[in-house]
Amino acid sequence: MTQSVQTHGDPDLRPGGLRGVAADFGSDQRAFKTASWGKAMMWIFLLSDTFVFGCFLLAYMTARMSTPVAWPNPSEVFALHIGGQDVPLILIAIMTFVLISSSGTMAMAVNFGYRRERGKTAALMLATALLGAAFVGMQAFEWTKLISEGVRPWENPWGAAQFGSAFFMITGFHGTHVTIGVIFLLIVARKVWRGDFDTERRGFFTSRKGRYEAVEIMGLYWHFVDLVWVFIFAFFYLW
Repeated sequence: MTQSVQTHGDPDLRPGGLRGVAADFGSDQRAFKTASWGKAMMWIFLLSDTFVFGCFLLAYMTARMSTPVAWPNPSEVFALHIGGQDVPLILIAIMTFVLISSSGTMAMAVNFGYRRERGKTAALMLATALLGAAFVGMQAFEWTKLISEGVRPWENPWGAAQFGSAFFMITGFHGTHVTIGVIFLLIVARKVWRGDFDTERRGFFTSRKGRYEAVEIMGLYWHFVDLVWVFIFAFFYLW
């Protein structure tokens, strides 16, 4: 027992190679030494969510490549009738621009948060939430349009029946993530605006005095949601 304590206490006595890596992780000498539980748990959650979205997209690719029935053409399915003609993917392009722009406002919110500029941080988080809500609203419009045209989880008028189930499952799962993100953005923005992180006011998501880590954790979640949409956009609308 004494030898083990001395080994971890003196860097020169630590084992090398893979045993050294295992020793560092086991004794918390380097990995996660400065990370809070909130940030570490968010990274673990995002890693698990990556596997879920990855399985959904792999299932989509498998269904699309294995069905003998023609897959619907995204340029036709997701076109809007504007000015007497069909404009392909115009709504999807706007949705993507809105969501990617929200990553910029979220990044600035984190930056101003660590500068302890409450007003700018709260305003940028509210702007991020507004952009996220606009995205969900446009997605709801897209769903309503497709349902009115006959798309169901078990059939659609343009080809392979698997299209409807894959579309509603994956975009709905992502839209749920965005909706949850908007709710928590509003919660954290309210706490920033009230100065809870400066006055050490106790409550939901209140961190220690002067620390705006909750804003950064929200940023990690929001950037992940935006990144997932890039893959959904490529698989569903460009393939």
